[in-house]
Amino acid sequence: MDRLPRIALPAVFIAIVLIILLSKSIVRIGPGEGGVLFRPAGGGVVTDKTYGEGWHIVAPWNDMLVHKVRQQSISDEMNVLSVNGLEVKVNGTIWFEPEYKSLGLLIKTKGEEYIIELLDPAINAAARSVVGRYTPEQLYSSKRDVIEQEILDEVRKELDGQYLNVKRVLVEDVKLPTTIKDAIESKLKQEQQSLEYEFKLVTAQKEAEKVRIEAQGKADANKILSASLTDKILQDKGIEATLELSKSPNSKIVVVGSSGDGLPLILGNN
Repeated sequence: MDRLPRIALPAVFIAIVLIILLSKSIVRIGPGEGGVLFRPAGGGVVTDKTYGEGWHIVAPWNDMLVHKVRQQSISDEMNVLSVNGLEVKVNGTIWFEPEYKSLGLLIKTKGEEYIIELLDPAINAAARSVVGRYTPEQLYSSKRDVIEQEILDEVRKELDGQYLNVKRVLVEDVKLPTTIKDAIESKLKQEQQSLEYEFKLVTAQKEAEKVRIEAQGKADANKILSASLTDKILQDKGIEATLELSKSPNSKIVVVGSSGDGLPLILGNN
């Protein structure tokens, strides 16, 4: 009985050590994450394998570096210069994701803080390069989509071969000095008013042309009708109207002859 505590203490100690080692050996990689094995005593970061989601057992003396491999986004505000040297602030968001199979190479060559060390500088360089081609007015209004695409192209060029894929760039806001912003908005308002006036003027001109064409059509129709009404036709129509009137039971009409122009001479009343 006296020997039991002496045996139990080492057993408890060994059990505790085993639990600690086991807890360090089991690593959980969550959804949308990937793991890279780091061997401090065996060459450092393993670059030829990326561990997927789930539970993994690693040697206690090694580490599993877990990072997101799904699509991510970061937002930033940058102070950049326009083509005429005016400082503007650009708020943007960029969507990116690491190359899953090359996660080990990304971490080994760029470090675990690759977003700060690699992505941020590439975004700033691309934004400064692209924004410097445009005037404040173009940045504020009509060139937003073009600028986004050009920044995306520049970022992809900067990160070519760097194991990081950039999916999309969104320029959310361009902040200009108040005086410049007010001047641009005033100019845009005047241009809009000018376009509205031109639209109304063109509409009025088209309506006037429509009325003129309709009037000309009616005039041409009357001219053709007048030209077709010869003296003979008028005589025939007059005779037909007189005969129809004479057939009425209440009419007292007597045709006594014809005039010199061929029309009937009528005596009587209704």
